[in-house]
Amino acid sequence: MKQKTLARSFRLEGVGLHTGKSVTIDFEPAEVNHGIRFIRMDMADQPVLVAEVNHVVSTNRGTTIRNGEAQISTVEHVLSAIAGSSIDNVLIKVSGPEIPIMDGSAIHFIEGIQKAGVVEQDADREYFEIEEPISFRDEVTGTELLALPSENFEITAMIDFNSQILGHQYASLENIDDYAEQIAPCRTFVFVRELEKLFDQNLIKGGDLDNAVVIADRLMDQEELDRLAKKLGKQSITVEKTGILNTTKLKFENEPARHKLLDVLGDLTLLGKPIKGKIVARKPGHTANIEFTKLLKRKLVEQRKLKGRPKVDPDQPALYDIEAIRKLLPHRYPFLLVDKIVEMTENYIVGVKNITFNEPFFQGHFPENAIFPGVLQIEALAQVGGVFVLSKIEDPENWGTLLLKIDNTKFKNKVGPGDQLILKMELLQAVRRGICLMYGTAYVGSKLVSESEITAQIVRNPLANE
Repeated sequence: MKQKTLARSFRLEGVGLHTGKSVTIDFEPAEVNHGIRFIRMDMADQPVLVAEVNHVVSTNRGTTIRNGEAQISTVEHVLSAIAGSSIDNVLIKVSGPEIPIMDGSAIHFIEGIQKAGVVEQDADREYFEIEEPISFRDEVTGTELLALPSENFEITAMIDFNSQILGHQYASLENIDDYAEQIAPCRTFVFVRELEKLFDQNLIKGGDLDNAVVIADRLMDQEELDRLAKKLGKQSITVEKTGILNTTKLKFENEPARHKLLDVLGDLTLLGKPIKGKIVARKPGHTANIEFTKLLKRKLVEQRKLKGRPKVDPDQPALYDIEAIRKLLPHRYPFLLVDKIVEMTENYIVGVKNITFNEPFFQGHFPENAIFPGVLQIEALAQVGGVFVLSKIEDPENWGTLLLKIDNTKFKNKVGPGDQLILKMELLQAVRRGICLMYGTAYVGSKLVSESEITAQIVRNPLANE
């Protein structure tokens, strides 16, 4: 399978479910390995928010992601539509802090995507393949999510709200091609008894009978309904019997379960990779969905480490020897920590650092127990990443890289004299505005010794124009 993006741009307009604010949302094609990103067009610096599970800051009646001061709420429906359309790369420009609720389903997003068209790109799709069962359980709520090996992506959702009106339901999606017809039209739902509490939490300001299935699972007296309508700023209704309050019928008998499946798929999209496996969700909710996705993310990283371990053939000539590296990097003794580059593709680079007892820091780190410092392992990885980005610039001698951020760094095994450090840096997303995010792993033999997510900026050298 190849990566996919939109054939052309399109725009939608609507109201945020919780903020009640009018929002314009533009969908634009994006290059390979771009992933799914949002831009807050209404903010001065137009910050970019990557659709990534570690950026989730709230799961209260929707999924919210944040980058610094910028956040976007209720992203699950649009992410579900993108995943349901098998799109990998898209840029979404939003004019406010929340994705519009539309009719409470994903169908308007799907229709926009279908009208714009989807095109294949010149890059293979990378999947997270479920190789063994992965399970999550919330003991308090009884929520369970399970990922099982399968040749294709499948998902099943089961719900139980302990309600006579909304009892046990389940829904399944066995082929992603059926998403648009079977899942996308299914609307979000809420119980009448929940409305006042949600309003008091400063939520559902944009909610009405046109964008949610409202369920009355108990009779309510007219005084209570009138008070609720006044608080919500809506016209009062009469509940003469329990059941669905909307003027339209359910689109499917199990529409609530199908919508929960829609939500699960949207939250799983924050994994950043399409899944090859079967997902089973019992009593799912956004909080559990996100915790499960975080668990899958950790498994994905572990899988990537094992499958991505580089092999170095000493008989093969270096792509960049030490003299070629010196022309790209400004580092010199005793801080040049890369001896050669042995492999490089469009997405990753592999370098080698040979460690001897002659390294100057071994005099003090430590005299009786020589250990190659962890901070220098990260520096060595960063230098390999520097070779990667600078080698793709026409005049690399006029540019350099500055370290901006180090995340999720771990040290697994000791490194010392006599070891050969194999350094791999993998591009996590396309370089944008001079910002490069890479995932680094360092190995000695078959052992992973350290890992880190490293963010750097490509900058022009101060003397470049002199």
